[in-house]
Amino acid sequence: MAKKQTFEQNMTRLEEIVTALERGDAPLEESLALFQEGTKLISSCNKALDQAQQQLKILLQGENGPETPDFVGDEE
Repeated sequence: MAKKQTFEQNMTRLEEIVTALERGDAPLEESLALFQEGTKLISSCNKALDQAQQQLKILLQGENGPETPDFVGDEE
């Protein structure tokens, strides 16, 4: 069974696919396979980003509603 790839690994592979497709020297069948792999990677990355966004929303929820984190440099 294949190990699940990380977001960063998926992004790296996606960059490789884009580069290969931009070169334009792959045969049609290979280009289509790369494009298909790329669309699956995009979907996976979008899902990971959506999950991270939901986790951030939960983490930022305080007992009295949403709280904003204190960032260095926010002082006036």
